[in-house]
Amino acid sequence: MSKGMIEMQKIVPFLWFEDSKAEEAAKFYTSIFKNSKIINTMRYGKSGPGPEGSVMSVNFQLEGQDFYALNDNPQFKFTEALSLFVNCDTQKEVDELWEKLKEGGMELGPGWVKDKFGLAWQIVPSFLFEFLNDPDPEKSQRVMKSMMQMNKLDIDKLKQAYEGR
Repeated sequence: MSKGMIEMQKIVPFLWFEDSKAEEAAKFYTSIFKNSKIINTMRYGKSGPGPEGSVMSVNFQLEGQDFYALNDNPQFKFTEALSLFVNCDTQKEVDELWEKLKEGGMELGPGWVKDKFGLAWQIVPSFLFEFLNDPDPEKSQRVMKSMMQMNKLDIDKLKQAYEGR
């Protein structure tokens, strides 16, 4: 690799932010997730197309996953057609991520929250798909019914539903 090159994973989510929010978003996300960092910030030079010195893009990592954020035309907006899925091991982790990500954003439904930049996140207990895919349809349906009554997912209630309590 030549000097100045940034080594990146083969497939990297590319997030397009409006109104010069890429750097703010990268700082926000890296402040929320452990094992995260900003790798590089690229600024426009004299030839533009943005104002010289303003942020063009930011490379960052969340939990070791590379992301690329770009400032550009505000006509393109995030939709729920793309979301970032976060496996959580504890209720504390679910609660902390949920509260931080929904600040300035909104709750969308069972396990889904949209952050202040418009990006959708799924904050989900790591065991959920195991429960939903249980070969016993009664167990999986109880979990689904319980989950559909929640916004932020509650691990104890999901486990109670699975166990039939």
